[in-house]
This record gives sequence, C-alpha cells and structure tokens, in this order.
Amino acid sequence: MIIGHLKLILDALTACILILYFRGFTKPLVMRFSFLFIAFLLINCAENKTNEIVTKKKQPNIVWLVAEDQSPNWFPMYGDSTISLPNLESLVNDGVKFTNAVAPVPVCAPARSSLITGMYPSTLGTHNMRTYAPWRGVGDRPYPNLDIPSYSPVVPEGVKMFTEYLRKNGYYTANGPKEDYNFEKTEAAWDESSNTRHWRKRKGNQPFFSVFNYSVCHESQIWKRGKDSLFVNPKNVQVPPYFPDTDSVRHDLAVNYSNLKRLDNQIGAVIADLKEDGIYENTIIFFYGDHGGPFPRHKRALYDSGVLVPLVIKFPKNENAGTSDDRLISFIDYAPTVLSLAGIKPPAVMQGKAQFGQFVAKEKSKYTFHTSDRFDGVYDRLRAVRSKRYKYIKSYNVKLAHALPVAYREQMPMMREMRRMFKQGKLNKQQALWLTSPKPVEELYDLKSDPFELHNLASLPELKDTLMQFRKVLDKWIIDSHDLGEYPEKQLIKKWLPKGKQPVLKHLQIEKTSEGIAIIPPKKDATIVWKQPKDSIWKVYDKPLPKDIPFVAKAERIGFTDSDILEYIVE
Repeated sequence: MIIGHLKLILDALTACILILYFRGFTKPLVMRFSFLFIAFLLINCAENKTNEIVTKKKQPNIVWLVAEDQSPNWFPMYGDSTISLPNLESLVNDGVKFTNAVAPVPVCAPARSSLITGMYPSTLGTHNMRTYAPWRGVGDRPYPNLDIPSYSPVVPEGVKMFTEYLRKNGYYTANGPKEDYNFEKTEAAWDESSNTRHWRKRKGNQPFFSVFNYSVCHESQIWKRGKDSLFVNPKNVQVPPYFPDTDSVRHDLAVNYSNLKRLDNQIGAVIADLKEDGIYENTIIFFYGDHGGPFPRHKRALYDSGVLVPLVIKFPKNENAGTSDDRLISFIDYAPTVLSLAGIKPPAVMQGKAQFGQFVAKEKSKYTFHTSDRFDGVYDRLRAVRSKRYKYIKSYNVKLAHALPVAYREQMPMMREMRRMFKQGKLNKQQALWLTSPKPVEELYDLKSDPFELHNLASLPELKDTLMQFRKVLDKWIIDSHDLGEYPEKQLIKKWLPKGKQPVLKHLQIEKTSEGIAIIPPKKDATIVWKQPKDSIWKVYDKPLPKDIPFVAKAERIGFTDSDILEYIVE
C-alpha cells in the first residue's frame, strides 16, 4: 500500500516538473513547488492510511450473561460475603462494576422489550405483563379472568430489534433461550435463537453478539428448588428489615443464594469457552440481572429492590479493571451502547443513550424512569423517577396495596407466610408497609440514608421543593415519552388490532435493476428478510440480490403479521 502511494507521488511530481519547465518557470520556483507538492501528497496519503485503519478496525465480540430476577445486594462484588461466586468475582476483577444500573420495569417481559429495542416499554405499548405470550400465540387468552388476547403492540415507526443492525454489519447473533419480548420476535433479529446457541457456530472469525439467559435463579426456582441441596446455612443469611425473620423466610433466602452458586457455575462454563477459544481478553462481556430479586417487594416493585440490578462490563484488554462506576444507566441504554461499541451509529428513534463506544452520548442522564402497570391478571398503575440520591413514586390507584395478589407469586412459601402474618397482625410497621392499603399517592425516599426505602419523606416541609421538582420531572417525561399507561389496555388493543387481528403487511414488490433484483417493502420501516430455498436462516436484505439465484423473501415489522412470501425463480 505504501509503495503504491510513493509511486503515485513520484509520477505526479515528474509530470508537474516537466510542465513547469516547459512553461518557463525558474529552477528555484520549481524546487519550492516540488517540496510543497511532496508534503501535500504525503499528508494526504497519511490521512488515507488513517481512514483505512479506522474503517477496517476489528469489530469486537460482545456477550450478554443475563441472570433472571436478581438484585445486587446478594453478590460478593456488592458487599455480601454470604456465598462465594468465584467466576463472577473473577469477572468483576477484570471489569467495571456499576452501582446505579436499573430496569425501567421490575418484571421480565416488559424489561426485555426495553433491552432489545432501546425504548421505554410504556412508549412501545409493552408496559403490561404480559402482552404477547409466545407459548400461546396471537389471539389466545393467557389470563382467564381478563378478556385480553395475546397480542403484539404496534410499536412506533422505526423501532426494530437492535440486533438487526448488528447482522447488517456482519455480526453473527445468537440468543438463548428466552424470546419473551412482549411482542412476537422478528426473523431479522437472530442467526440462531435456541438452547444450543453458541458463537462457535459462526463463520470463521465473524464478529458475534451472543446472549446467555439463565433461569436457574428465577422466581419460580425458589419453590421448585425448595427441597434441593442448600449451599449456605439459613441461619447465616441476612434478612432485610422489610421481611419477618422466620425460618420460612430464611430458607427461601438460602435457596436463592444456592441458586446463585448454580448460576456462577453456568457462567463459568461460558467464560471457560471464551478463554479456550483465545478470545476472552478482547471480548466485551455484560453481566446483569433482568430486574430486581425474586422475592415479594422485589420483583414487580418500584423500590430499588425491584429496579436496581447488578451490572458488570468487562471491556477489551480489561480496560479500567476492578473499578466502580456510579453513572445512571437504564436498560434503554444497552442497545445503543452495544451498537456504539460495534462502531454502528444508533438510530435516532432510540430513547436510550450510548454509554460507551464510538457514538457515546455527550450528556449523562440525571434521572431514570420506571413504570408499573398490569402484572398477569391484576391491574395497577405507578410511575417513578430516580436520581442517584432520591426516588419519587406516584400511585394512580391508592386503594390497592403494593402487594398485588399475583397468583404466580402466591406459590412462594415466603409470600404465603407474609400474607398470614399480616392478617394476624404479627408484622411490624416496616414489614407491613408493603401489604397495607391504601398506599400513598406520593412517595419520596432518600436513597443515601434510607436504601431500603422505608421512610416516606413526601410530607416533610423541608423537602417540599425536592418533591415538586421530581413531580415536575416525572410529569414532563410522561408527556415527552408518550407514556401509554393512561389508556385502558382494551382501548390500545382496539387501536392496534381494529378488526381483532394483528394488521398484515402487504405484498413485496420487486424491480429488476442493473445492480440486481431490488425488493421494495410495503411499508417504509418494514424489514425485508430473504433466503435461498435450501437455507434455514433468514438473512436481512440490504441491497439488490443477484439475478441468477432463486430466493424467497417477506416483509416483517413489530406488531404486524408478516407479508406473504415472495418467491423469485430464475428463468
């Protein structure tokens, strides 16, 4: 490459000197011009070389390790010494620990819709738990007491599963096993989504993005593994002040610690594979919880026990290893951050901010926002805004206690015992708060002095200005983010499914051009996927296809039924 540039310089210089001599320029002027010309070309070649390095920069491999239903306070890196988790402790020694990472919704499917799109669930229409039940299919009714079908909300224009952009830029994307996004996934999102997914299935040294989702620490495992071996003594666990200190509570806490040990072993296997393949050092690894812990007052609660999550990021070459970062980072930020780390500019529609990478946001967030609506068959509506110091929660239905009667949660021994003790008047004031109705219209907590959020400061005169400020911030966000929570769910469904069925994308059109077969989508923000007849994986269409290959194609968009399949046959 350099030899080619030098030849270019010499050829151009020779031609210029001859022209100048023939036109009668003096020797000193010719020499001065020659020197300036050489300098100009050398600088230009250096710039071209620099640009070449930038454009050919190796794209990083990125892995997400996702723990279901876990709060930070049970992990050694966040100060709990109850159980050793050597693989996660090793990861945090190589990475950065975040102390203000949060989920926008304290339950899995809405939170996952945020992670995969970079959007607030209340903007997407995925704020209720759950809208689309993948095991039931569109149209079925997953909750017998509600006349609500399983459906995919019609998301705002331009919203896509962000992994589509990775695939367009050469990434191999693999996910497993969760596809619970509160909407029906699109084919463009993953090269593979299954229990057997692995980056080793990619082609050659293709960059990859792989998600490993672990359900061993899910809420359901508290009762399903209740009789399994315990790796900690229940007598040695710390009981938070909002729980009664009983044998049943201690046992459930010990089950969760034991499940974390099982989680650590599974994560260790992935880390071992990365090291065996020689790619650990330069792979970016996210470890995080998909919302707060599996217990009552954790999962489905807007307190930090429900929205604060563990987050560790290991950067290439272990940059900033062993440090702590207190920035506010929400799930809406993960998608734009991954794209930015991959050198891809995040689309403008995303509400999150790229925290790292080539397109890092210039301004940091001052607040995070959180929502709580329907949980399974029970409706409620709360909104919250959080800073590093304060949390403000507003309830729109104070008649209901925070402890909604969610049938799924009622299977947990701890939950049943708390209900019984509350009814018998055996819980102290702090333990009874969560189960008491009516609940406050407004709650304000000082997270620094009251991390368990047990002392509501909303009525204190000295914090009146703080309360009004947070109230104002929340009201503005509700408007700016187009929060759909104020609308009854049936009204939204009627808008999105006017005839009771998902809208259908129209047929694709094709046009023969000099570049090949161009495929025209029926809707400008629809994605086109295609494959050859023998292929099993759909590819993302981004340029005209060769005229001499047969293929099938279809259009897809979140909230729509796919278009009919277009079949192109070579004549």
